[in-house]
Amino acid sequence: MFERGAIRSARLIVGGRLFRRNDETPTHFRLHPGARVVVRMPWVFQGWPLLSAPDFMEPQLNYILTHPGGAHKDDFLACCVLAAKHGVKIVRRDPEEDELTSARVAVVDIGGRHEPELLNFDHHQFPRDHEPTCSLSLVLKTPGLYEDARSFCDWLEPAEWFDARGASDTARWLGVERKVINQMVSPMDISLLRRFAHESSHQPGDLIWEMMRLIGDDLLAFIQNLRDRLEFIGTHSERWTVEGSAGMFEALFLKRTDPLPKEPSMGMERYVERLGLDDEMTALVYPDRRGEGYGLSRYRDHPGIDLSRIGDEEDVHFAHARGFVAKTSATDPARLRELLQRASVDA
Repeated sequence: MFERGAIRSARLIVGGRLFRRNDETPTHFRLHPGARVVVRMPWVFQGWPLLSAPDFMEPQLNYILTHPGGAHKDDFLACCVLAAKHGVKIVRRDPEEDELTSARVAVVDIGGRHEPELLNFDHHQFPRDHEPTCSLSLVLKTPGLYEDARSFCDWLEPAEWFDARGASDTARWLGVERKVINQMVSPMDISLLRRFAHESSHQPGDLIWEMMRLIGDDLLAFIQNLRDRLEFIGTHSERWTVEGSAGMFEALFLKRTDPLPKEPSMGMERYVERLGLDDEMTALVYPDRRGEGYGLSRYRDHPGIDLSRIGDEEDVHFAHARGFVAKTSATDPARLRELLQRASVDA
């Protein structure tokens, strides 16, 4: 059940965070039991109150508890998701028995229990031959987001393998040499995990906690919004059959809408994959977010398109030298088809 209303006061404290109004119009809000406040702008983050004040709404959890010592990607990301959802501190130590039996404490990657009703998310007690699973997988299963996450986040299954099976087995599963696993490690991974592991607790307002909340927000938004995005693409796109130099080929054209999505091309490859057209699709055409024209790109590096070939066209203002993307001021579908034709090559 939702409660609705309008806020006219100058300040609002949500999850311990202080917001101020940036104009005089009422801000509408909606609440439902057990959820964070959903506030529509205009409110801007002002800082953290120096004095404690009652939250606008009580959080579901008292805190998140995970293991001390070295941190791994799965427990870090699991805590990111929980921090984004509940806005509570993260504590790094061994759990007490009363914490394992309390639904007010989320215990992550430690404790030897998977009891989602008590928010216990450990996988280390699973049998040796259990399918690769990590603490992030278990956290995402609780709100029913796991299947979409596995479908939309290509990195999740390798992360499960790495955490449950180790680097050597993961490399064999991926069909690559063991050294490739190390070659793919980013300094961002190293720094974030090291800084997270360095402190025994992380409070709202701390730099690392805030970064984790942002990561969790982005991950949840991506998973929850991509399904809607795929439906949007299905409604506003067309499949084109274009005659190229080596015969007919397929392109997916996304029409311009008002308002325009912030990232117009986002989800198009996933949409093609969902339709089972991987082997047929050659190119994507989508509105240019920086202008009134369109972007053209190869579908997953298809060799049948070289967009550098249209770089000298009068209405093409950018064509990458490697031929995988171009930008044009053209808006007429017939002209866009013509550009694709001129970019086609024998695969």
